[in-house]
Amino acid sequence: MKSKLLILLFFIVFSQLTKAQNKLPLIRATTKMADIKDGNVLKKGIWIITPEAKPDIYVTNNKKVTFYTDKDSITFKINPKVGKYDFVILLNGKDSAFTQIKYQLPYIDKLKKAKKYNFEDNRYIPSFTYQPQNDPNLVKVREDLKLDSIAGKGNEISKILNLMHWVHAVVRHDGSSKNPDSKNALDLIKVCRTEKRGINCRMMATILNECYLSLGIKSRYITCMPKETKFDDCHVINMVYNNDLKKWIWIDPTFDAYVMNEKGELLGIEEVRKRLIDNKPLILNPEANWNRQESQTKAEYLGNYMAKNLYRLECPLVSEYDTETWGKGKEITYVELLPLDGIEQTPQKDEVTYKDMKRSYYKTNNPGLFWTKPE
Repeated sequence: MKSKLLILLFFIVFSQLTKAQNKLPLIRATTKMADIKDGNVLKKGIWIITPEAKPDIYVTNNKKVTFYTDKDSITFKINPKVGKYDFVILLNGKDSAFTQIKYQLPYIDKLKKAKKYNFEDNRYIPSFTYQPQNDPNLVKVREDLKLDSIAGKGNEISKILNLMHWVHAVVRHDGSSKNPDSKNALDLIKVCRTEKRGINCRMMATILNECYLSLGIKSRYITCMPKETKFDDCHVINMVYNNDLKKWIWIDPTFDAYVMNEKGELLGIEEVRKRLIDNKPLILNPEANWNRQESQTKAEYLGNYMAKNLYRLECPLVSEYDTETWGKGKEITYVELLPLDGIEQTPQKDEVTYKDMKRSYYKTNNPGLFWTKPE
């Protein structure tokens, strides 16, 4: 009797779920690729229709979202108090892809909550160091890539920008690409040319970092991350020290981007982050773009994408050739700058060993230590 009651209960619940699903808005598609207009930004081919996901969730911080398939479209006006909207994409007339649009707080509002640091956090962090340009590997990078010609004979700022433009042009960005085994500037450029492929933002910043070091320009590549410790997307750019300005400046080879204030003065990552939080003017260079296919706007690139990814910042302690290539017995140390409301503040130092390779991680709340000028 008990088993019969359980079976009956199952069918009642299943029937109710089926009825609820049948009431959901439905659009049709014959291909898995879909476009999304999020606010005023049309993102072509960004969505893969996945019937296996139940539901497949798209996150937005805008007030209006439209899904476009090859056959249909659907628009939702988002009410933050409602929070989520469910619908079905019927693929090829048979497979139901249950899809959800979920509202979240705008990234800039999240970033503003991360304003506070602790300049008195004096927990031990080893000093940042930079490989000298006469290192044989860096000499080879400089000579094989003919970087003196690419950098030009102008001042240091013009050399920094010329190298950024060159890396942006010589390799294509592909965020979904698999990293090759050897991850230095020479081998990364070679594999892109040989296999006619792209590389992700981390690899592009790695190439540019080694180019700068080979010319004696101090540089680090910075992993810019959201608040969440588990995430699907982050971004990697370069912080480059300019001796004329006596400061770090923001350099992004993926988007061929740098950032200025209202006077046209170049800004560093620390300054851009603070200006975003304080609603101060920011100017994105007009030629900023993705793969020479899509121009970047200040609102999308800085106000949305980088506002998300400037929550936490991490970089290697030693800026040198071939950092990213894995090898037995190799040790790499990273330093992470955390705001006071970061999720994981401890341990201050952690060590992880994987495939006989040791990685150490330091955390600090002190931006003064993280942005220290090179000696």
